Amino acid sequence: MTDRITAPERVCANCDGFPTVRVTLGGRDRRGNLRTITVHCPACHGTGTRPVHVVQLVRGQA
Repeated sequence: MTDRITAPERVCANCDGFPTVRVTLGGRDRRGNLRTITVHCPACHGTGTRPVHVVQLVRGQA
């Protein structure tokens, strides 16, 4: 019986591993803090990695 090896996850090509960023909206609030929003990468949904697609080959078939 063969051992199962989990495939390593790859870094997301869209965000290069930086899935969540803060973007300033400009201006400041009443306390003097910058107004920011948190934005997640739409491709990896904020994880920073993409799953590896595994192709399974069967003998006797092309």
